[in-house]
Amino acid sequence: MIAWLQWFIIAVLPFVSLTLAALAAAMFVSNLSLFMDGESAEATKTTEPDDDSPPRVSVLIPARNEEGSIRACVESILQSVQVTLEVIVLDDGSTDQTGSIVRELMQQDQRVKLIEGIDLPEGWNGKQHACYRLAQHAEFEHLLFLDADVRLEPTAIIGLCRRRRVQHEGGDIGLLSAFPRQVTGTLAEKLLIPMMHFILLSYLPFARMRGSNHPAYASGCGQLFFTTQDAYQAAGTHAAIRSSRHDGLKLPKAFRENGMLTDCVDGSQWASCRMYTTTGEVVRGLLKNAHEGIANSRLLIPFTILLGGTNLLPWVTLAFAFSKRSSLVAEGLPVSTSVVIGILVSTIAILVSYVPRLTAAIRLRQSIVGALLHPIAILGFLLIQWWAYANHLRGRQVTWRGRTN
Repeated sequence: MIAWLQWFIIAVLPFVSLTLAALAAAMFVSNLSLFMDGESAEATKTTEPDDDSPPRVSVLIPARNEEGSIRACVESILQSVQVTLEVIVLDDGSTDQTGSIVRELMQQDQRVKLIEGIDLPEGWNGKQHACYRLAQHAEFEHLLFLDADVRLEPTAIIGLCRRRRVQHEGGDIGLLSAFPRQVTGTLAEKLLIPMMHFILLSYLPFARMRGSNHPAYASGCGQLFFTTQDAYQAAGTHAAIRSSRHDGLKLPKAFRENGMLTDCVDGSQWASCRMYTTTGEVVRGLLKNAHEGIANSRLLIPFTILLGGTNLLPWVTLAFAFSKRSSLVAEGLPVSTSVVIGILVSTIAILVSYVPRLTAAIRLRQSIVGALLHPIAILGFLLIQWWAYANHLRGRQVTWRGRTN
């Protein structure tokens, strides 16, 4: 290898990695305090209602083949305190016992209602159409869109009501998204599911997001959205994102495009969720909406550089520097200062790159195993993004729950 390239790998790239890792770690730590900002946690501690009229909330659940989840989801909602509730489930063409289970729950509690799905109109995504129809049947002022695999704590809804009223510099919150605690079982889940927090907290400036309604700061978790009827209508409802599979990004963007603030907070004290249960589900789940997130011509290369440069490159430069050191020792030559510095800086960069995942493992109760294997998670995540981009170029759409939309 030519001398200048060796020098570049040993003496320059380790500093590039360290800079990228330090910036991501600093952003993550700074954002984490805002993400877990205490207002949401404080709202769950009190048992005193705000006034004599408890909030009236319509909990809206799109369900397609959810027989393993829907009962526990609805029953957890019905345990909510200090709120007046209705729970509306839309059975979106299920071929299992989802509808029968909801009908049984209706017999036990009159607050539970069931809507039957209809043929999906052209141009609509299944989940977005289900949410749109659910909102049309909602009777109460507040709307809580909830995935069927989410389990709520009794104080969750009253906590969300109070948290949405928190004033930010830019005004009221039109749409609040809370990230449930992510329950993981398989190694693939432990590696890849925490990436949602890693990407969010390492690269979205929360202070700016809360002070501006610019669509560029749109972000959320599609598992749990909380809003009001007025704000939802002003944003154009789910009709504004009818063809999208990525409501986590697209719904907050619709609110922001209509002049409203959105916010996302840690919801681990309010809810838990296990999205996937097998490695295949994890991969297909990440593939299905990746093109609307990172796997597109605008973001894929920048994020590959950011994520790879931060979390993979220092391992490469460390291995190269050690190889060069071994070669010099074998030849009886002195080890150069640049090689020693390359080893030292690469090692520091690796340690700094672990800060976000290890911090999240402790503060957000994520898998330690997944955190320790973070470079493997980054590699797997990037491969999935490029796979999704290749699928898009070939016009291939991942099937999810029997649908390609």
